[in-house]
Amino acid sequence: MSSFWNRNISISIFGESHGPAIGVVIDNLPAGEYIDLEKLRHFMARRAPKKDGTTTPRGEKDLPQVMSGLLNDRTTGAPLCAFIQNTDTRSKDYSNLARLPRPGHADYTGAMRYRGFNDVRGGGHFSGRLTAPLCFAGAICGQILERRGIYTGAHIAAVHGVKDDMFSRTKVTKEDILAVRQKDFPVINDAQGEKMRDDIRSAHAGGESLGGLIECVAVNVPAGVGSPIFEGLENT
Repeated sequence: MSSFWNRNISISIFGESHGPAIGVVIDNLPAGEYIDLEKLRHFMARRAPKKDGTTTPRGEKDLPQVMSGLLNDRTTGAPLCAFIQNTDTRSKDYSNLARLPRPGHADYTGAMRYRGFNDVRGGGHFSGRLTAPLCFAGAICGQILERRGIYTGAHIAAVHGVKDDMFSRTKVTKEDILAVRQKDFPVINDAQGEKMRDDIRSAHAGGESLGGLIECVAVNVPAGVGSPIFEGLENT
C-alpha cells in the first residue's frame, strides 16, 4: 500500500489510528513561504471531532507538532514534517476485529492483503484518523496558494438525500468560498444543513452512519494547468 503522493510536491502519510502518533512529511515546498500558525490551527479545528453527536466520539485536539521544515513561521526548504499525537484511544474496543470484520471498513481487505498482520485497532492505517495529517498538508498548501490569489473550498452538497444549494457554475467567487469556510457546519443553506444534522443524529442514535456528497470549487486557477492528455484537471 502506498501512502505517498508525488507530483510537484511530495506528501507522505504515516502512522496508525491507535499508534503513538500520526503524521505527514511534505517535500519540495518553496522556501521562505510564511505560514500563519494560528490560521493553520483554526483550519485543523474544523476537522476535529465535534461534541454534537455528528462525528466520531474520539476527543483529540489534533494539534500538530512541527519537527522540521519551518523556522520563524517560514518554510526552510527542508522537508516539512509534522506529527499529531493519538491521545484518546480505546484499543480494547477493537479486540474482536481479527475474527469479525466490520462492513463498510477495510478490516477484511486489509487482513487479506497483509495476511492478518495489519493493525486492526481503529482501522489502523486505513482509519479516517489519517485525514488529520492530510488536512495539515492541505492547510499549508492552501495558505501558499491563497497568497497567489487561488482559493479552494467545499461544502456538504448532500447527506442521505437532503441537498444543499449548489455553488454557481459560472460566478463562484472567493467570498462565496470564505462564507462557507467560516461556518461550523459547512453548507450554503443553513436550513438544509440543520436537516442534515438531524438525520446524522438520528442515524447515530440507531448505531448507523450516513453517506454524503461534497462539492469542491477553486477560483483563479491559472489557465493551462495540467497536460493535454494526462495529468489534467478533467482527464485523469
